[in-house]
Amino acid sequence: MCCFSRRVKSVTGTNIFARPAEGDQQFLVYSMTLKASEALAMVLPLPVKSGSGEKAVTFFNLKDYPDFFRDLANGFEIPNRSLSDRFAGRALAGHALEVFQVGDFEASYVPTVGDFSRLDERFRLPPRTWEALPAYRNYGFAVFKLKPGAATIHPMAFSFPRADAASLFFPTVHIHDGGVHSKAKFDHALFCQTGPEQELDLLGWEESRRSANLVMKMDKTKRLILGDRHFYRKKLRGNLPNQDTRVAGV
Repeated sequence: MCCFSRRVKSVTGTNIFARPAEGDQQFLVYSMTLKASEALAMVLPLPVKSGSGEKAVTFFNLKDYPDFFRDLANGFEIPNRSLSDRFAGRALAGHALEVFQVGDFEASYVPTVGDFSRLDERFRLPPRTWEALPAYRNYGFAVFKLKPGAATIHPMAFSFPRADAASLFFPTVHIHDGGVHSKAKFDHALFCQTGPEQELDLLGWEESRRSANLVMKMDKTKRLILGDRHFYRKKLRGNLPNQDTRVAGV
């Protein structure tokens, strides 16, 4: 899910990369082009393993690799074969959440819905939003504070422990105006890799022509990418059901 704490003028060119990591961990990288008239926060609800605490999310600074997704896309330049031929949480009163400087952003991890009260009001979603989304009552939230204006957001990257380690999670639900709609306009490219920890059911995904180390600047990836493996892509375009995306393991 991609949620914004204030109304945005437009969001386009969303790119998301995900990869299973050791144990129940998952890496996730997110980028987009955003137009907004005021400072706001982007909120990514995450299906975090219960009991993981306030330090469940580890942030990675990819400011020096703005072309992360452009390089991934270069792996598909020539057509290739595809694989298809907590409402219950309590805030800690008076205790502010930890803030991390991650490239151009300030980032925080919010462990429950109730803990949003520990953020500046500009960076919270209206309470009615969560009332309309009971499925997210046990989620944690990665929050990125963004500046007003028009910009392509450099990749935001982090890891988190999955509640369901049997699947890979992509936050693709849209909330851009404070409301929850059954369908939304998608302009997304999803990328993923399998790993020695987990293979994935990638029916319908495109496979890259080359391994990652032949198209990526591996010294800038913060080990989020496995250099000796290919990677995969799925495009989501048009007016589609407004829901998150999961890929099952095999």
